[in-house]
Amino acid sequence: MKRQRYCVIMCGGAGTRFWPFSREARPKQFIDFFGTGQTLLQMTVERVRRLVPEENLIILTNEQYADTVREQIPGISPEHILLEPTRRDTAPAVLWAAHHIASRNADASFVALPADHVILKESAFHDALRTGFEFVEEGDSLLALGVPAKMPNTSYSYIQKGDDVEWNCHISRIKTIAEKPGKGMADIFVKSGEFLWNAGIYLGKATTVINAFNRDVPDMASRFDVEPDYYHGEKENDFIADIYPKTSSLPVEYAIMDRANNAFVLEADLGWSDLSTWNALHSLSPKNKDGNVTQNCRSILYDCKDCIVAAEGEKVVVAAGLKDYIVADTDTALLICPIDAEQRIRNIVNDIRERYGNNFT
Repeated sequence: MKRQRYCVIMCGGAGTRFWPFSREARPKQFIDFFGTGQTLLQMTVERVRRLVPEENLIILTNEQYADTVREQIPGISPEHILLEPTRRDTAPAVLWAAHHIASRNADASFVALPADHVILKESAFHDALRTGFEFVEEGDSLLALGVPAKMPNTSYSYIQKGDDVEWNCHISRIKTIAEKPGKGMADIFVKSGEFLWNAGIYLGKATTVINAFNRDVPDMASRFDVEPDYYHGEKENDFIADIYPKTSSLPVEYAIMDRANNAFVLEADLGWSDLSTWNALHSLSPKNKDGNVTQNCRSILYDCKDCIVAAEGEKVVVAAGLKDYIVADTDTALLICPIDAEQRIRNIVNDIRERYGNNFT
C-alpha cells in the first residue's frame, strides 16, 4: 500500500510577510530560520521521507526556484520537480499534482502540504498522516488536517467541524472554512470549540481529487483534462506552460474543500505553526528573561521586552526601550516595526517596489 502513497510539497510561495529576510529571489522556505543547518524545505522533506518512498516524493515550485530546490535537495530526480511557469494559488497546483500522479498510478493517494510550516511533534504528524491515508484509501473522501485552536489568531484559516464520522472519533465532516477572520470573529471561533486551525495539509486519492475539481470547479478542471501521456516529460512541460497562465488563481480550500460533500477534517495536535509572520517565529523561539528573541545574531538590548531581533552578517544590533518590536536587518534593508503591525509588511513590500524597484524585495 505504501508504494501507492505520494507526497507533494508545495514550495512556490513568496513569503513577503518575512521581509526583509524572505525575498522574491529566496523566499522563506529556503531559509534556515532556527540555525539548525536545515532550511524549512529541507526539514519538510526529512519529515515526510518516513511516510512515502523516495520515488513518490514530488516538489512543486515556481520555475525560478528550480536551481535552489536542486541545491537544497541534492539527488532529487528532475521528474520529481514540477515547475510552475507562473504563480497561481494552491488549487491549480493540487489539481496538476493529482493528474501527474494519476498518470503514473491510477490507484494512488497523496498528501499535499506546504514546504514552509513547522511541525514540532513529528511522531503525532506521522500518526496523523498514516490515519489520513487509511481513511481516504478506504472510501471516496477528501481530508484536511486541523489543529486545535489554542488562541485567537487572525493570520490563520479556520475549519468548522460538523458531525463526527463513525470511522474515527477524531474525524468530522467539514462544515465550513473561514479565511483569516478579524479579532472578534477569531475570539468567537476559539470559544465555540467548533473550529480548528487549518494546517493547509490535504489528502485524497488522486482520482477523488480530480473528480472533486470536475464537479466543483469545471472551468479549471477542463484545462487539465487531457490524455495521461500529457503528464510525462517534455510534453508535460509544454502543456503546463500553455495552460497554467490561463488558469484562475484560487486556494484549494475554496475550490473543493469548502464545497465538497465528501470533505472531512482530522483533528491532530502537531505542534504546528505555518510560520507566516515574525510574531510566529518569536512564539516558537527560545526567549530570554525579558521575552526577547535574538535570531542568529549578536545583540545588546536595553530595557527591551518581547522583541525579536534578527540580522545578517557580523554586525552587533543595539536597541533600547523597545517593547513588542521586530528589528530585522540584512545587507540591503532594515525593518523596524511593531509586532502588532506586522500585517502591514506586505503593503510595505509593495510600496518599496513602487518607489525603489525590485532590488530590495
